[in-house]
Amino acid sequence: MTILPDAKLFIDGVLRDAEGGKTFDVIGPWTGEAVGQAADASAGDVDAAIAAARRAFDHTDWATNIEKRVALVTKLRALFEDNRERLSDLARHEAGAAWGAVGRAHVDMALEGWDDYLAVFPQVTWERDYGGRTSYGFETLRKAVYEPIGVVGAITPWNVPLYVNVGKVVAALLAGCTVILKPAPNTPGMGAIFGELAAEAGFPAGVINVVFGSDPALAGEMLVTDPRVDLISFTGSTGVGKRIMAQGAETLKRVFLELGGKSAKIVLDDAPNFAMEVAQTMLVFHAGQGCAVQSRLLVPQSRFEEAKAILKHGYSSFGENWGVFDDPKHIMGPVVSKRQMERVMSYIELGKSEGAELLAGGNARPDKGGGFFIEPTCFAGTNDMRIAREEIFGPVLVVIPFEDDEDAIRIANDSDYGLGGGVSSGDLDRAMHIANRVRTGTMSVNGGMSIAGDIPFGGFKASGMGREWGLEGIEEFLDTKLIAWRN
Repeated sequence: MTILPDAKLFIDGVLRDAEGGKTFDVIGPWTGEAVGQAADASAGDVDAAIAAARRAFDHTDWATNIEKRVALVTKLRALFEDNRERLSDLARHEAGAAWGAVGRAHVDMALEGWDDYLAVFPQVTWERDYGGRTSYGFETLRKAVYEPIGVVGAITPWNVPLYVNVGKVVAALLAGCTVILKPAPNTPGMGAIFGELAAEAGFPAGVINVVFGSDPALAGEMLVTDPRVDLISFTGSTGVGKRIMAQGAETLKRVFLELGGKSAKIVLDDAPNFAMEVAQTMLVFHAGQGCAVQSRLLVPQSRFEEAKAILKHGYSSFGENWGVFDDPKHIMGPVVSKRQMERVMSYIELGKSEGAELLAGGNARPDKGGGFFIEPTCFAGTNDMRIAREEIFGPVLVVIPFEDDEDAIRIANDSDYGLGGGVSSGDLDRAMHIANRVRTGTMSVNGGMSIAGDIPFGGFKASGMGREWGLEGIEEFLDTKLIAWRN
């Protein structure tokens, strides 16, 4: 028996079924059974959504009427507030969020980020005066105007779907773009609600469109290759991000990518509370399914054995305080799917075969229910192991020793990725020196909050390009036009 309402497509201002009435099951991570039904979009459905977004951008005042945009985005935010309970249900049943995680990254942070976008929006610069310049015997006056780039394809993942959907859709709408939102097949309902509430808010037809289907690639590849789409904003794996760049090159599409991570937290020997800093790195929140999670813990070689003992005790104390659907204190549930469970378990087996020392966990937990449960897992190893180099996207932490500050910086930077990271020290200057040397898009010093809706977020290297959230997140969707006139 399904729990969630049917997820319908939203195309050209109309909530509707897929072409031919085709649907697919939405599988709940807690049970392994269907929790809902979703429309299974065809190529024709996706084409209709692209055409609607193009029409709305080219033939309505959405791109130029700032007051209208702000009013409707604000109204939509109020409707999302009214639907908090439904958002929580979607996060839990579709994405497998534990009850204690809903009030953090899944719903609360997403809606707070929406408020942050509205708060920073007045800071957007729409014109810049470049003054006059005399050439060839006459003066030319110049100004730059910043315009919405056009039609945006927003391709989003399943791990924290509302948070990422808000990050892309709200910024693009405020900038004056029209949007086709393509959520992951695992979490279509968290995309469909944008269409439902946009219809209730009175958005013009075609400004927001939502398409999804059982095929994870069909709609996304159509958005990436269609010349009517001006920009792709994608959050997901580095492999898919590379494919999007390659396919988008044919139409010289602007591409914004927020990709994988293998972030390192460095705990120095002078950290004021070494034990707490080590224990707090246990990778349990939302079963480690986050791109910016700190999945490598770097500790001094002189305190390596101490750190391992702290982690063993921490994981032992955490015990069975996870994986119960109705427990409001739990912050960890299942991974999202059987496929993801198999992937994570393969990395755990790989860690064992690589010779890493298993400090805690390491097992699938079918006793927790019919869903996709893996117990919190921790290895001690070296940075050359695949479990330390490749993104696992599960509850698997690797603790690695370093010799001195330079060695810690070297290990942190010895990664294809550069998304997040952290450093803890009793000496702020020492910590800031390391933070400035690590090649990563965000860096937390002594527990500072480096991710919030009013500041930019994004990565270096294989972690992507461009920035989401904050003023910079809105500016990603603007293009520059220079106008010069003879005085």
